[in-house]
Amino acid sequence: MPGLAVADAVQGGTVECAHTASYYFVGKDPTFAFDGAVPFGMNMRQTSAWLNAGGGRELLKDFFASYNMVSLPAGNTGAQMGGWFRKEIRTVQDLNGLKMRIGGFAGNVLQKLGVVPQQIAGGDIYPSLEKGTIDAAEWVGPYDDEKLGFQRVAPFYYYPGWWEGALNLSFYVGKAKWEKLPQQYKDALESACRDSTIETMAKYDVQNPQALRRLVAAGTQLRPFPREVMQACYKAAFELYDETAAKNENSRKVYEPWKAFRDSQFQWFRVAESTFDNFVYFMHAQEQQQRR
Repeated sequence: MPGLAVADAVQGGTVECAHTASYYFVGKDPTFAFDGAVPFGMNMRQTSAWLNAGGGRELLKDFFASYNMVSLPAGNTGAQMGGWFRKEIRTVQDLNGLKMRIGGFAGNVLQKLGVVPQQIAGGDIYPSLEKGTIDAAEWVGPYDDEKLGFQRVAPFYYYPGWWEGALNLSFYVGKAKWEKLPQQYKDALESACRDSTIETMAKYDVQNPQALRRLVAAGTQLRPFPREVMQACYKAAFELYDETAAKNENSRKVYEPWKAFRDSQFQWFRVAESTFDNFVYFMHAQEQQQRR
């Protein structure tokens, strides 16, 4: 069945379960984004910590129950790329009027900066980009993007995908069906979903570097988003969160504790994780440059 219809199908009992990304359903309620990916949110480890040990799943449990569903974390892609562009992005003004395929809450953020977001299914992105119906498109990262061939129709590949510092994928189960399962079956499904999260991330971490090297070798022009653009998007994102929380009680109940947890995680990761990462990456880059 159509990917964007699976939430309605599980909710209505047409199917008993589905594997999906919750941010596709922010049109139903923006709170769905917190089960998937939130722009300028947390990385994979921080997201996993919030969901599994920081109270995230408990916060989302009642929300999903209102849709007759149970949601289990089941896969994570890590940080994604910023997507494929037919022209360079040098300033915030270059976003104005840009037609971009982008899913989830990020489309609402970019809309504040003049982007015209398009929700297009994966199989329809390439022809839309090729014909110029859209000017840019994001999908996942080098491994998945290469398979769809975007490099043939858009030369500029931007990073990072600030809207998906970590995309948590979800396994939806109809609430009534879930409650009928024996506890040992529930435990088995929970365990399988946890394993899928670890395995998905491990495979992407192996496959993405290889794919990125192939893409660059074939002529893809890798570009970082300008700092000015990133800062404008960051400001727009948190303005939108505050606006959404003020008028959506479901969103407020999740957003406020999510933000407090994010603040705590960022304070810790800046001390050890980020310091370590930045130093070894810098030294590695220097070593590579000296070898040339």
